[in-house]
Amino acid sequence: MPGWTSCERPPRAELKGRLCRLEPLRAAKHARGLHEAYAADTESRNWTYLPYGPFASAEEYGAVIETIEDGDDVFFAIVDLADDQPTGVASLLRAEPQMGVIEVGHLNFAPRLQGTAAATEAMYLMMCLAFDDLGYRRYEWKCDSLNGPSRAAAERLGFVYEGTFRQAVMYKDRNRDTAWFSITDKEWPDVKAAFDVWLDPANFDENGKQRRRLADIRQEK
Repeated sequence: MPGWTSCERPPRAELKGRLCRLEPLRAAKHARGLHEAYAADTESRNWTYLPYGPFASAEEYGAVIETIEDGDDVFFAIVDLADDQPTGVASLLRAEPQMGVIEVGHLNFAPRLQGTAAATEAMYLMMCLAFDDLGYRRYEWKCDSLNGPSRAAAERLGFVYEGTFRQAVMYKDRNRDTAWFSITDKEWPDVKAAFDVWLDPANFDENGKQRRRLADIRQEK
C-alpha cells in the first residue's frame, strides 16, 4: 500500500438523509424517546443479541447511554424526519485508522424502524461517512451466528460473508460464535450505486412499497 496514510476517527457529527437524521447519541436528548419506541417490542427480542438491556425505565437506559456517549466508539440515534422522534441506535466502533478498518454495530431498531427505507438509509449514511468522507478501506459487520435477521440484513446491504469465529464471545450467560461480514473500498462504488437507485423516491409506489429489491439492483450492475 505505497502512499497509504491513516484515516481519521469518525466524528460525532450529524448525518442527514431524505428520511432520517443520525445524531450523536445523548442520554438527555434520546433516552426517553428511544425507550418509548422500544416498548413496542413487547417480547424484548431487540435485546436478545446485545450485551445489555432490556431496560425497565428510560432513566435506567439513560444511565447506560451516559457511560458510552463520549467513549471511543461513536453512537448515533436514528431520528425519523417525519416526526423528529428517535427510532433506533447504531454505532461505528473498533476503528483502526492506521489500517483503514472500522465496524458498524450495536444496531437496535425499534419496530417502527425495522424494514423501512429509513433503516436502509441510515446504514447507507454511515457507509458514506466511512468510505467517502473518512477513506476507510474495510467496513465490517459482525453478529451472533444464530442471529438470522442480522445475517440476512448484512447480505441484503451488500456485505460479503467471510466466516465464523467459534466461541468468540460470552454474553448473557451464552456462548457466541461470531459471523463476520465486510464491504471493502473496491466493492463500495458498486454497492453505493445500488443504494442510490434503491433509495430514489421513484423506486417506491404511492404506498411506500419498493418497486425493485436492493439485491436485485446490485446484481444488475
